[in-house]
Amino acid sequence: MSFDMQTTGLQLRSLVKASGELELSLARVPVQPPGPGEILVRVEGSPINPSDLGLLVSAADMSQAKASGTADSPVITAPIPPAYMKAIAARVDDSMPVGNEGAGVVVAAGEGAEGLVGKTVAILGGAMYAQYRTVRAADALLLPDDVTPAEGASCFVNPLTALGMVETMRREGHTALVHTAAASNLGQMLNRLCLKDGVALVNIVRSAEQAALLKGQGAVHVLDSTSPNFTEELTEALVTTGATLAFDAIGGGRLVGQILTAMEVAANRKATEYSRYGSTTYKQAYIYGGLDTRPTELNRGFGMSWGVGGWLLTPFLMKIGADAAQALRQRVASELKTTFASHYTAEISLAEALQPDILAAYNRRATGEKYLINPNKGV
Repeated sequence: MSFDMQTTGLQLRSLVKASGELELSLARVPVQPPGPGEILVRVEGSPINPSDLGLLVSAADMSQAKASGTADSPVITAPIPPAYMKAIAARVDDSMPVGNEGAGVVVAAGEGAEGLVGKTVAILGGAMYAQYRTVRAADALLLPDDVTPAEGASCFVNPLTALGMVETMRREGHTALVHTAAASNLGQMLNRLCLKDGVALVNIVRSAEQAALLKGQGAVHVLDSTSPNFTEELTEALVTTGATLAFDAIGGGRLVGQILTAMEVAANRKATEYSRYGSTTYKQAYIYGGLDTRPTELNRGFGMSWGVGGWLLTPFLMKIGADAAQALRQRVASELKTTFASHYTAEISLAEALQPDILAAYNRRATGEKYLINPNKGV
């Protein structure tokens, strides 16, 4: 394909209107020719991650979504409760492109990047739910020749998050991990990584079915938070592993406090003397998701040596520096078909992403379900 043949391409847009309505649509936008050191990528795979849904559907009540437009140019609208409008005021009437990451084939290149034409690359650059994306060649990850765009589409957010969790553990002096919502695509990936690297991992899930899924993948410590014996089982797992660092995708409710308390009880099992201030073992919980939007409840039953904070991938990568971040990316590229493999429920086109039944399916964020947008599907 010649770049000269394409001057525009489709892009998925999310718009919050001042009237309190969300509008999702497809826009035809100019294709930006690559300048020196840049490449033009024909996007052939971009996953729908929870972080993408936060921008895509915002705070809209999608149970009241309505469809209009045509099959080729669909439009979805949904009301946004007035209570949420103040929190998202900064994006009102600003039509925003969506999609954090993706992969595709380089179809044109500027001076200095010509050698990448025809190669498959992965990109973490935003606006990826689009047929074409122009980026700096230095920001693209060259994928092995046997890796397809679909296989490489999810090689940033989940793989680097899993690696970032383990790297945070090592840098902060911990020796084992706790992870919630552990049956997710990310959770399964983290389990494979920890098994490969010999890191003890305590997986917390929310059903017996999810527990069976992870155990079937070799997970050693899998706990169902709905079990009547959850607290005791969690404490025993922490005694066995010595985990003092947790990454929580739930956010709201009592779970973070329960984990910290169990860590304190586990630490006191090995204490040689009593302290009214609790153990000296430092316990850290990082909240990186918001599956539960209620307030986070802390019961303060875990002494005085603890911390709760937020954790996000981009600030972490900036903190460790370009060289360390690049080393993590290279590991992802080399293990894309094994440790960091992603599996998809369905591959959909841009137009299909705005079909009400498909939108409702991927917006459920159900465990084990992950959708891949191929902006050039059927083209």
